[in-house]
Amino acid sequence: MSESILRNKSKEFAKQIVYMCRDIKANARESVLTNQLLRLGTSIGANIHEAQYAQGKKDFISKLEIAQKECFETEYWLELLFETGYISETVYKPLQNQCGTIRRMLISSINTVKKNDK
Repeated sequence: MSESILRNKSKEFAKQIVYMCRDIKANARESVLTNQLLRLGTSIGANIHEAQYAQGKKDFISKLEIAQKECFETEYWLELLFETGYISETVYKPLQNQCGTIRRMLISSINTVKKNDK
């Protein structure tokens, strides 16, 4: 598979999550919420990357659907960190927007593959 905008966006998002979680842990000593976010935020890109080696269309769709679910949950943890004051709005908004963009791209990709599979 050639370079993928979705893979690139999800990897860049994962790096931003890693940096943010590292900063929160260093400055606020919070680990429960950030560990959860770190696991989920990096899992999105890992599942998208893994999908390129799927064993057929069903497996491909399954990997993308897992990434989509991880996106939804990532948005929740970002919101929780924002609402509890661990991250500022200037940190929260761009990450929330990036995550939403990836989620919409996943939805579109899944729908396209399912439509073309019929």
